[in-house]
Amino acid sequence: MSTGVADRLPRLLSLVPYFLARPGVLVAEAAADFGISEKQLRRDLELLWMCGLPGYGPGDLVDLSFSGDTVTVTEDAGMRRPLRLTTAEATALLVALRTLGGLPGMVDTASVQRATAKIERAVGDAGLAGVAVDLTREQEATTAAVRTALEGRRALRIRYYTAGRDAVSQRTIDPMRLLLVEGRGYLEAWCRRAEGVRLFRLDRVEAVEQLDEPAAPPPDAEPTDISAGLFRPSEEHRTAVLALEPEARWIAEYYPVDEVVELDGGRARVALRYADPAWLIRLVLGLGGGARVVDPPELAEAVGRRAREALAAAEENVQEEQGWDS
Repeated sequence: MSTGVADRLPRLLSLVPYFLARPGVLVAEAAADFGISEKQLRRDLELLWMCGLPGYGPGDLVDLSFSGDTVTVTEDAGMRRPLRLTTAEATALLVALRTLGGLPGMVDTASVQRATAKIERAVGDAGLAGVAVDLTREQEATTAAVRTALEGRRALRIRYYTAGRDAVSQRTIDPMRLLLVEGRGYLEAWCRRAEGVRLFRLDRVEAVEQLDEPAAPPPDAEPTDISAGLFRPSEEHRTAVLALEPEARWIAEYYPVDEVVELDGGRARVALRYADPAWLIRLVLGLGGGARVVDPPELAEAVGRRAREALAAAEENVQEEQGWDS
């Protein structure tokens, strides 16, 4: 868990209202709620003891009481009110909730609708009423077909685009469940061709057909563990480090990356997984200078070589055309 200023300050501002609402809460429970270790939480609380109002005398500073493994705020120093969502934060939350609401079958739709309505009432006239999550007709049709197959326990035949190999394949699958991970919908299914459980991103399903046969994943087909992240390295995957210009930042959203490092001027450096070097070379060249291979060196050289070959071929074609014109 990152403990930089950008992560720590919002957490510190949230700690006092949190503990005021939960007097005597266990340190372990509070740490879990904030997604940090108990050691980090204790460090944050030690810092809070030095925070407060100008004057910094008795009654001006935050004061905490420890009893065994529990914590209680005894002096809040005016930090009683919980933080309010900014317009940007409320917008992001509404988009996420409406994405969930637009994919029935994944969550309790009624609960999502109630939460959405509460946030809309809370932000009032912040101009968020028009926020919408736009799914293409194709995505809506795919989601509906998948949901119908799940409810009817029917097998599916799909045409699926695999970004890492830049290839389209036909699959016969036995649907298991729908997932929403990082704002994207996925179908978890037993793939008969791969003979294993696979996750299929719904916006990459190009065609779907319900079959007149029951879905029958093997009894030993285990659901995918996504607690440590959606994508896991495999033997066939290699990693390339790319430097992306602002216009190519969409790469980090569309393809599986292990990390994104922010650079100046809106640029970013990403670690992108790939199975086929030829595909990655085409991807980088197609970005027209929007991306540069930083590592591995042999891949960077291959991109440069292909670029020089393409440029030489283009110049040769121009010369031939000029010769024909003369």
